[in-house]
Amino acid sequence: MEIRGHMPLWVLVAIQVVVSAASLVVEIVAGRMLAPYVGMSLYTWTAIIAVVLAGFSAGHWWGGRIAGRADALRYTGWTLIGAALTTALAVSLLRWIAGPVMSSVDHPVWAIVVLCGAVFFLPSLFAGVPAPVLAQIGVETGRDSGKALGALFAAGAIGAIAGTLLAGFVFISWLGSALTLAVVTAVYVLSALLCLGWGKARLGLAALASVLALGLAGWAVAAPSPCDVESDYFCIRSVDMSADPDQPVQMMVLDHLVHGMSAQDAPQVMFTDHAAMLDGLSRIRATTRDYSSFLIGGGTYSMPRAIAARGGGPVTVAEIDPEVTRIAARDFWFDPETAEILHMDARVALAKRPERYDVIVGDAFTDIAVPAHLITREFYELVQSRLTPGGSYLMNVIDFEDRLEVLGAVVRTLQEVFPVVEIWTEAAQPAPGQRMVFVIAAGSDPTPLPGFQTRSPDPISFAALSDEMVAQITGADDLILTDDFAPIDRLMGATD
Repeated sequence: MEIRGHMPLWVLVAIQVVVSAASLVVEIVAGRMLAPYVGMSLYTWTAIIAVVLAGFSAGHWWGGRIAGRADALRYTGWTLIGAALTTALAVSLLRWIAGPVMSSVDHPVWAIVVLCGAVFFLPSLFAGVPAPVLAQIGVETGRDSGKALGALFAAGAIGAIAGTLLAGFVFISWLGSALTLAVVTAVYVLSALLCLGWGKARLGLAALASVLALGLAGWAVAAPSPCDVESDYFCIRSVDMSADPDQPVQMMVLDHLVHGMSAQDAPQVMFTDHAAMLDGLSRIRATTRDYSSFLIGGGTYSMPRAIAARGGGPVTVAEIDPEVTRIAARDFWFDPETAEILHMDARVALAKRPERYDVIVGDAFTDIAVPAHLITREFYELVQSRLTPGGSYLMNVIDFEDRLEVLGAVVRTLQEVFPVVEIWTEAAQPAPGQRMVFVIAAGSDPTPLPGFQTRSPDPISFAALSDEMVAQITGADDLILTDDFAPIDRLMGATD
């Protein structure tokens, strides 16, 4: 068989390491790339892993079919050219098709799967071809076929580990998605040229294809990014919503969701219904004007800013992403000196710190992505242990008028821990099937008012649901959310 006897095992191992590493870098970067369009959720990662594994599987099958051919090494080089081209095109392709896919596929989960498959299947397919070819060459040229196979399998695993670590801890943080994929494209090009050269292929056409791949990657890097800042956690954008340039209003978008709005000249006005409810109920249920509060999530830091403007008590904020805090200070008029900021997961922060608070506010619900560890009985027990006597826990919940399974499960779970659990929402008749925003108030005492009015930013009235309605919502099931079992994604209906 042509050339194979002259390819040392260490060269085969080296190619396998770098190709495996590059393919796993693409998998990790896929999550960050999809986030501005579909968010980061269990469904996003499920789709990514399934699509990438499907591509690898098809590529391994294809590689196995060609492994016995005399020109297998040249063939493999061309598939790596294919990997380079499709990887280089991924950033631009995603930007081109995301809008049409999201508008034409009604179900959010299927939209994620279609979008992920369209962009990331082919890079994985081409990257999966070399492994069986290199293994076949290693077996045929080595004196010890077992040693060769073991080395190549280990090389694949080591490359995958290295690629995962480099993508998650280095590349995304320092290079961003587009430049990371440009590096991967260059790695595929070099690997392809090595295989083609060793296989005695004519390199003219390969060189042209390589230049095209690198050009596409460079074009993607030069194109405007959907993110103002690409942090370790989010694609962050600040959007100017000002109707009057002399009265600035800014909106923060994290991944694909609006996370909050703030006005420079109206620090005490909330611009979303759930923030208005959380802020209003915090003041109504607090036993003193200078109440202490612990806020889960910073976002635009609208509530800490409002509390500071009112001359309120000490505020502690658990915001996992330091870049969110930096953007809030830069674009949303938040003064970091007015709050104690903990850049860590809220549950970890509460578990590590013995301090107690008059009000703890949880803003965990976004869209189909909900951090399950912040809605369980065990977490609520931790929250209860960090409240002062008579303290309150407030959290927002998003559900649909014709379902309310999420709302019922969360309230039932809170009732396991708190003697009083109330459901608040806008004092208006919802439309059938309407997506609704609720705030749950939990504590030892009921709210002293049955309703209140505030601004969001227009005047809006909120009221607590009656005890009979709460009983009807919670009586539909007996599910209690725990660390062991919290099927929040299914309850939200994302898999229907």
